[in-house]
Amino acid sequence: QVHLVESGGGSVQAGGSLKLSCSASRDNLLKMAWFRQFPGKEREGVAMIYVRGGEPRYGDSIKGRFTISQVGAKTLLLHMSALKSEDTAMYYCAASQDSVAWPLSPEGYDSWGQGTQVTVSS
Repeated sequence: QVHLVESGGGSVQAGGSLKLSCSASRDNLLKMAWFRQFPGKEREGVAMIYVRGGEPRYGDSIKGRFTISQVGAKTLLLHMSALKSEDTAMYYCAASQDSVAWPLSPEGYDSWGQGTQVTVSS
């Protein structure tokens, strides 16, 4: 497994922006992603990227507002703009070393960070 550490969460007013960062302990990854989880709900795929190239994919609820990017092969970013109160959640970084399947489903990932809280106030 890969050790993942997220940073950048916090509190922001609606309409504002935040940038999340995830640092991986290894660089032999196939895909990395951001998920979020609301209290009492399943984790929801926010955005993912194939580390070796390819089009990023986004969840329907954040399209046009969030942008995923990578810096090298070990750092994943999530630029969040036009934030809404309904974006309030715990955000998790995820990675897979051996599968390109299930790009926006938790089943497609075997390594997870501890999560970083994002709170958007209206």
